[in-house]
Amino acid sequence: MSDVRRSRAEARVHQIETIKSTSRRLMAKSGAPALSLREVAREMGLVSSAIYRYFPTRDDLLTALIVDAYNDLGASAERAMARCVEGDPRRRLHVVAGSIRRWAKRNPHEYALIYGSPIPGYDAPELTIAAATRVTLVLATIVADAWRGAEKGVRAVVDVPIHDGMLERRGFERVMPGVPDVTRARAIIVWSQIFGFVSFELFGHYKGSVRNTNRYFDFVVDEMANLVLPTSV
Repeated sequence: MSDVRRSRAEARVHQIETIKSTSRRLMAKSGAPALSLREVAREMGLVSSAIYRYFPTRDDLLTALIVDAYNDLGASAERAMARCVEGDPRRRLHVVAGSIRRWAKRNPHEYALIYGSPIPGYDAPELTIAAATRVTLVLATIVADAWRGAEKGVRAVVDVPIHDGMLERRGFERVMPGVPDVTRARAIIVWSQIFGFVSFELFGHYKGSVRNTNRYFDFVVDEMANLVLPTSV
């Protein structure tokens, strides 16, 4: 690649990042539903047509912001798991859950973008799926590793029948091989509960009911660990 082409490519990347950082600032002020390409252009001192060269529609810009947020959260969870890769499964779950919570508190507007209320008129495309599943795969890996290292014949805390057709088996068998069906179902509960806690905390829904959110979060993660880790762990 020639120096001219490289500098053009670098300039394009820089402008895209500037557009996205400007958009995040505007979202922090007015929320994602209010975001528009015209407003971004105005904030940057550009004409609207200059933005369209990088993001043809508002939805394209939103998708880029959503993918970035999912990837950033996923990377945070992956780094947390890497720090205790050989650790006790319960501790690993605590470490990763804590990293999710800290990321959300550091990035409340990005968290609201991906886990808050749906944006009217926006339908996330399939290209967001890979980024969205990164953090889920981290949680699934902790559960799968725990069962892989468990003694033979160990059972879930309480076995209950799982009806055929309730779960998308193909995906679960790929990311949690050897894990009982009931535990796979409970893994979704764990995922939902961790993010539910974070959402309740960020959006102020624990006021009047939880005095110490740090201690309560530890309690919640322990309860979730009881649901999905084998009894010998």
